[in-house]
Amino acid sequence: MSKKEGALENWLSNADMLTAALPYMQKYNGSIVVIKYGGNAMAESELVESFCNDIVFLKQSGLKPVIVHGGGPQIGSMLERLGIKTKFESGMRITDENTLEVVEMVLAGKINKDIASKINSAGGKAVGVSGKDSSMIIAEKLTKQKNLDESNIEKIIDLGFVGIPKKINNEIIETLIADDFIPIIAPLGVGDDGKTYNINADTAAGAIAASLKSKRLLILTDVKGVMDSDQNLIKEADEEKIEKMINTGEVSGGMIPKINTCLDSVKDGVDAAVIVDGRVKHAVLLELFTDHGAGTLITVSYTHLTLPTKA
Repeated sequence: MSKKEGALENWLSNADMLTAALPYMQKYNGSIVVIKYGGNAMAESELVESFCNDIVFLKQSGLKPVIVHGGGPQIGSMLERLGIKTKFESGMRITDENTLEVVEMVLAGKINKDIASKINSAGGKAVGVSGKDSSMIIAEKLTKQKNLDESNIEKIIDLGFVGIPKKINNEIIETLIADDFIPIIAPLGVGDDGKTYNINADTAAGAIAASLKSKRLLILTDVKGVMDSDQNLIKEADEEKIEKMINTGEVSGGMIPKINTCLDSVKDGVDAAVIVDGRVKHAVLLELFTDHGAGTLITVSYTHLTLPTKA
């Protein structure tokens, strides 16, 4: 095969992929898709570039992407550079006033603007905002309880300025979408008392997706998705199946809150949520525009809902 013939074959292959994606583009045209962006997808330059290009592609294909980002590793690095010690409880950072200042600086001042800038460089129109802006995320303080010993005596753990979404005010998000912008949201909230709260990015993304009644919620992670006991990827799981897997210990640790976020969002109006392998290049496009997908589709119970297709 000549070089010219090889190039033609590649172009034909690309054309086939585009035509195969057309039904999915039509399905999602005009739909809001909320994407939680974090993990390796934010850390590796090649994945960052492909993610930003994918978001612009979604926008050009008629979708309305909304990005909610994390930043735990970057926050940890900055705290270490500043000599501020940090503690974790049940996987959550205990956030005192000094830590909160760094969290807000890194999330809203650095990461948020970097993501918006890179998407703009890829040809998009992105605007970075904080959940505090226009009181978008009204938060309340998160409290955790912990058993001290086998006596089942519980102790309330004070996590400091760590919150959970109480209410989402969509006005600023909807205004940006209506003006053809891609909102990039830092997961910070403000309490009724005016205090700032650090919010888990998965939780924030789930609450925002539910409030917008988005077509999809995509949670980018550093794993393939939900795995069974033989470490095989589960392509789809409903509420009943997930509950059984948690009870048997097949699903444990950090995957449980991610799954609960997905379940909460679909119960509150999101069509379906997907835990996506963010380590895969073009994972977002693979999930939305192919039969193959790139993770685990989470829905409510089969008995309660007619399930959407994988795409």
